[in-house]
Amino acid sequence: MMFQKLNGVEERFQEIEKILSDPEIVKDQVSYQKYVREHADLNKIVTAYRSYNQTLAGIQESRELLQDGDPEIKDLAREEIAALEQQKEKLEQELRKLLLPRDPNDDKNVLLEIRAGTGGEEAALFAGDLFRMYSRFAENRNWKMEVLTHHPTGVGGLKEIIAMVNGKGVYSAFKYESGTHRVQRVPTTEAQGRIHTSAVTVAVLPEAEEVEVEIDPNELKIDVYRSTGPGGQSVNTTDSAVRITHLPTGLVVTCQDEKSQLKNKNKALKVLRARLLDKITTEQNEKRSRERKNQVGSGDRSGRIRTYNFPQGRVTDHRIGLTLYKLESILQGDIEEILQELATYYQSQALQNAEDGSLQGS
Repeated sequence: MMFQKLNGVEERFQEIEKILSDPEIVKDQVSYQKYVREHADLNKIVTAYRSYNQTLAGIQESRELLQDGDPEIKDLAREEIAALEQQKEKLEQELRKLLLPRDPNDDKNVLLEIRAGTGGEEAALFAGDLFRMYSRFAENRNWKMEVLTHHPTGVGGLKEIIAMVNGKGVYSAFKYESGTHRVQRVPTTEAQGRIHTSAVTVAVLPEAEEVEVEIDPNELKIDVYRSTGPGGQSVNTTDSAVRITHLPTGLVVTCQDEKSQLKNKNKALKVLRARLLDKITTEQNEKRSRERKNQVGSGDRSGRIRTYNFPQGRVTDHRIGLTLYKLESILQGDIEEILQELATYYQSQALQNAEDGSLQGS
């Protein structure tokens, strides 16, 4: 089945190459860009598949040399076969990974929601730490981060912050960050030096396009009110804050960061659209999960996923058993290693499930 798929992929790749040479397609930039993206997506698979076929041909040629009367040539042929067999196994594994269904959200921008949980002011302070960590990581990737709404506390913490992160491959990097992040440290207000445990929840939602989630204006209840909390001259003087309630689902979104009511409304609609898409996706995942119990990477936010222990300077991701003793650099945005380990783990789980499914199907 794998090779049937690979043959089909190569045929499609060759077909797209012909399409891209058509002057009429080149004139239509929308269609042209669509085919260019598909060509780029298939290029990795086709390159690996062609290398695989070349390796098979090399093995066959070396096996023919085993019939040679010269002992030295036979020895060289055996060495060549051994090396090519190893290369063949690696390429087979790579091809299986490349053929795994691609997450359609991977290239999307994300809505990043961080909320203080248990732990009071200490949790709010750590919410601020996490937001800075993600901001610096995004900055290192040349991604743009736009704060849509936030609710600061009096001592520099954050009760909640929602930001849009824009860039190529943002969701693929952030998608495993959803969950409860636990912090263990001595709060500045603790006179006895006792370690406190607090929690912050993180939600990562793919940005929803208007075509993906249609919102009927008649199903929205929109309230405007005066902004509250720290801010500029507009605070408590104009009805610029917006609260949108989606009546069918009961979802409520508020936004008050902008002085303009219209800007707040547009930002609130972005948040609402992403939450509605997430709700639809979650319901679909739950349905699939009931049908097949071996679901991987469903994005369940109820569980504790990571602990940041300040006294020991360590960060532990509980899903994959990864512990790193570089807390300070991680909080400065150095989270690449964690994200890569998570991606590798979930990819291997998906590969195992795919192989198990193939065995059951056969």
